[in-house]
Amino acid sequence: MRKFNLKVLLLLSTGHLVVDIYQGALPAILPFIKTNLGLSYTLAGVILIVSNITSSIIQPIFGFLSDKKEKAFLLPLGAFLAGAGFCLVPTTSSFGVVLCLVAISGAGVACYHPEGFKTARFFTGDKMATGMSVFLVGGNAGFALGPILALTIVNYKGFSSLTWMALPALLFAAAIIFLLKKIAVQDAQKEAAKAAKAGISRQAFHSFFTILCVIIMRTWTHTGLMTYIPFYYINYLQGNPVYAGKLVSLFMLGGAVGTLAGSPLADRWGHRFWLRFSLLTSGLILPLLFVVKGIGLFFVVFILGVILISSFSVTVVMGQNLLPNNLGVASGLVAGFAIGAGGIGVTLLGVIADHYGVPFALKCIGALPLAGFLISLLLRYPVKEERVLAPA
Repeated sequence: MRKFNLKVLLLLSTGHLVVDIYQGALPAILPFIKTNLGLSYTLAGVILIVSNITSSIIQPIFGFLSDKKEKAFLLPLGAFLAGAGFCLVPTTSSFGVVLCLVAISGAGVACYHPEGFKTARFFTGDKMATGMSVFLVGGNAGFALGPILALTIVNYKGFSSLTWMALPALLFAAAIIFLLKKIAVQDAQKEAAKAAKAGISRQAFHSFFTILCVIIMRTWTHTGLMTYIPFYYINYLQGNPVYAGKLVSLFMLGGAVGTLAGSPLADRWGHRFWLRFSLLTSGLILPLLFVVKGIGLFFVVFILGVILISSFSVTVVMGQNLLPNNLGVASGLVAGFAIGAGGIGVTLLGVIADHYGVPFALKCIGALPLAGFLISLLLRYPVKEERVLAPA
């Protein structure tokens, strides 16, 4: 592993920001896609299913390819596809074509993340959680900027003007092509190949599976809030779309702050403790969304984002530490598959919203972080050296 390299981490973080702008903006513009195509809440949820399957669940496949041999070209390719697919959505009135474009954008996200997480790991040095938080904060910032940027464009220029959002992807893809040599990790690939002969302990396997289940609950909460806050304030309360966009963006901005602030605290107090603390506290704060009004609501949304998302970098590091010889696969599973599986739960929320209303669906989200906390009580981490299951 190389020394802590802030410049490379910031470069990778910038790409993470660009890619996640589109992933974060999709739930925010979903009400407009729904209206444009005359969809039900359930069909609108199908769009998110396609997005989550292509952007998250298939990430382990790209992680597997990344572990076999360096695939640095996935970084610019991922950024380009993520932007191209998203920005072409307003150009069609066909539900099938929208699904295809969302799938292309999602595939771009899946291209970037495993290679980005793995490459970032090699430049964190001994400050794994802190270094990973630098990479992750770019994604948090992208999720925060995406909704407000997209909704501002729609509000002032119209839905069709979203094509202008392709510029960040094009600029980053062009820039990183000229800088690929600076982030090459061939030497680390050789070391990983030698270490891959080792196996994974039974306890490490169980702990890794438990972490995946916790991440699913956290992601279901995260994606559910991003999706149903706009539905609640735009469709149900007939509020200003920009107001809803500000709430979602502030929620994600809080996540960016939590990512940077939570990692040092997790390193000091323990990864497992911080994971449990963030889930329990989030579950207690979430009901305040229906009680607090005005400026206080913005404060609650911000604090909720800080606490809930602060464990993101922690779970990535925990997963990589449990599977140190398969960083691409570990990153794809922790930051891809588990997150995508949690995101699919939003479709169930869509069914609930169709039958019982958006407010009830939003209230159901409050039980999810508490469920994640209960699952985390079963987690044993770190694990002791013991017999292995099979070669990795």
